[in-house]
Amino acid sequence: MIDLSTTYMGLNLKNPLVPSASPLSKSLDTLKRLEDHGAAAVVMYSLFEEQIEHESLELNYYLNYGAESYAEAVSYFPDLGNYNLSGEQYLEHLRKAKAAMGIPVIASLNGISRGGWTRYAKLMEEAGADGIELNVYHVPADPFVNSGAVEQMYLDLVREVKSTIKIPVAVKMMHFFSSIPYMAAQLDQVGADALVMFNRFYQPDIDLENLEVVANLTLSSSYELRLRLRWAAILFGQIKADLALTGGVHTAEDVVKAMMVGAKVAQMASVLLHNGVHHLGDILVDLRRWLETHEYESIKQMQGSMSQRNVANPAAFERANYMKVLNSFELRVI
Repeated sequence: MIDLSTTYMGLNLKNPLVPSASPLSKSLDTLKRLEDHGAAAVVMYSLFEEQIEHESLELNYYLNYGAESYAEAVSYFPDLGNYNLSGEQYLEHLRKAKAAMGIPVIASLNGISRGGWTRYAKLMEEAGADGIELNVYHVPADPFVNSGAVEQMYLDLVREVKSTIKIPVAVKMMHFFSSIPYMAAQLDQVGADALVMFNRFYQPDIDLENLEVVANLTLSSSYELRLRLRWAAILFGQIKADLALTGGVHTAEDVVKAMMVGAKVAQMASVLLHNGVHHLGDILVDLRRWLETHEYESIKQMQGSMSQRNVANPAAFERANYMKVLNSFELRVI
């Protein structure tokens, strides 16, 4: 009997398939369907720092101050009234999800600055969350704020949230740090129970006809997983925090690759948004079949087997791989 079980930030999971934060979790019916189709846990959609602050009307006031003179600037900010459910509604939805489901439910808190909004971490814990994924979505734009200050913002935020609650905290980090291993180690030291790699930053586009900056959502592809595989393979065994990969997990083979480089879970959303919730069950069937075909007895058996510390050529994850790829491409062109 194939054992698909894994552990993730102290939670015992029946398999490594975890739907990531997305609109799918807004519906209780959809959450239950995800569980029925094999989800081992689920990450709720994010409650935003801006959304929480908007409830006090302070942020909305400052974002719209001067709108009469600079109307074009206001369009850069979202209509916070149309954000996800407000804070109290989010907590109530979380309570209902926990009551209705038998798998771990991980709440998601999205923000960057320290402040009163982090109190929601405690409220999420009280509402029954089994863990919190801290989604630090921050694009540094001030040329006078150095990289050390940006990193410190992350560390201070994680430290503050960890001091507030007892349930585990995962940090969804970006891949733009100058040294990802150093930042991962720092997050590990301040208490992160897991690192989720990586946040997908949605890039704005330009409408050439209307001369507007527009936002649109492009679903991921399996190609995006490669970035995650490299860094998970490098980090495996160097930090205590568990690793989760998100962004580019579309097939059972993608899940296997994630496990082999050292991840504990593989999070997915785009493939479910594109193919439907039932597709999660198809991936689970394919995953079990892959292990049987390749004579693996368990997920744990493969975890970390293709990490940098365990492969025959560790340099393949570093610069040597870059030279090899370029040389092979040159030969094909000739």
